Amino acid sequence: MRTISLVAVAVALLQAWPGAARAQAPKSQSVDVIVTAEAALTVDANFRILSPCAVAIQGGTIVAVGSPAEIGRRYTARQKIDRPHSVLMPGLVNTHTHAAMSLLRGIADDRPLMEWLQKYIFPAEAKNVSPSFVRDGTNLAMAEMIRSGTTTFTDMYYFEDDVARAVDAAGMRAVLGETWIDFPAPDNKTHAEASAYTKKFLEAWKGHRRVIAAIAPHAPYTCSAATYQDARKLADAYGAPLLTHLSETQDEQKTILAKYKTTPTRWLDTIGFLGPRLLVAHGVWLSGDDMKLLTQRNVTLSHNPESNMKLGSGIAPIAKAVAAGVVVGLGTDGPAGSNNDFDMFEAMDFAGKLAKVAGLDPTVVPARDLVRMATLDGARCLGLEKRIGSIEVGKEADLIAVDLTSERVRPVYDLASTVVYAAKASDVSLTMVAGRVLFDGHAVKTIDEAATARLADEWHERITRSLGPATDAVARPDSTRK
Repeated sequence: MRTISLVAVAVALLQAWPGAARAQAPKSQSVDVIVTAEAALTVDANFRILSPCAVAIQGGTIVAVGSPAEIGRRYTARQKIDRPHSVLMPGLVNTHTHAAMSLLRGIADDRPLMEWLQKYIFPAEAKNVSPSFVRDGTNLAMAEMIRSGTTTFTDMYYFEDDVARAVDAAGMRAVLGETWIDFPAPDNKTHAEASAYTKKFLEAWKGHRRVIAAIAPHAPYTCSAATYQDARKLADAYGAPLLTHLSETQDEQKTILAKYKTTPTRWLDTIGFLGPRLLVAHGVWLSGDDMKLLTQRNVTLSHNPESNMKLGSGIAPIAKAVAAGVVVGLGTDGPAGSNNDFDMFEAMDFAGKLAKVAGLDPTVVPARDLVRMATLDGARCLGLEKRIGSIEVGKEADLIAVDLTSERVRPVYDLASTVVYAAKASDVSLTMVAGRVLFDGHAVKTIDEAATARLADEWHERITRSLGPATDAVARPDSTRK
């Protein structure tokens, strides 16, 4: 008869004992990616700063945030990304662009807005804007945005279905507004055509994880009440976002006052346009009553400091807007003369300094608020705050890393201050959207940058020819260029 050792009996009893499985060392869970870094600006409700930090990602969603040791015990990853000298933060949200206009970069600088639009931009667009122009210009813009840490952008332009296809292929996230305007546009010559196109656009991208179709009536000085009302009706039917320009210049204020005897904001309210899911750009000349009205109607604001400075439009009262309860995000505007780049680090920096000099108060709009405007508040402007804008469990893994090794960021006493006032777009060492690496610190992984640059040069030649030799709208090509 076989002898059963006391040790074997003891082991068997322990394994059968209730709760014994819980007493065993837990198995680590497999995830797609673990990202580790020197520190993290989570931009959560408490603006927690973790140092060091690790983020576990599964299916494009953040499943855990903690120290590298803690995350290492709980998870194993198929891909590990380490940025030991960088700070992790949510991807930047650019709340106002005209991305395809990157192909018109610098075409008519140093001119007032209305002259810039009517004498240069509208004619150049009429002769050149097409689906291929939009695709190539959007790719050029996205390559710049991805390299500089922008993961989500808001667009207003033409042929937005082609913009959406480019965004989808590049792996970015975007809210894309098909522009409505009360004269023949490059894509749709009549309001009926624009409406039909937009309905198809809304249907085609309904439910997409990263691409959100929107409607973008251009501005109170280019759109009638009927155009705005039709846009609101269609947006409500689809639950779609709405985008428009508002109170950008003093001339706009005067035009609307003469025509409707009120402010642009009040006029949009009287015709029933103001309401949820509406993001307005600029707001340079909003009155106190206008700001209160935006808050009451749940309308959000995109502040574009560099555009407002470059066009001489004025300084938007963002400190007062925030105090009135308006949610404010940051944008760059288009690169065809109103800013010239898509650099959200510059947008943060200028937004803060302009607010301080406007109020003669160095304490207003501090660095943490500017980081929040460029991330979580930008997401709130787009109705995406439950999905992106902070590093929290359950949110999409839209992350960037900012390198902290260059001389201009050393030493680091305050991470938010360093990011806003010292770091530059060139310090971005990682850009990720929904857990997918779009930029690894060396190259954009989802756009052929060489081909994009070559196409931009070809468009430069084509646009120059289209405008003719007599125009002064186009800077002459560099004579050293081969």
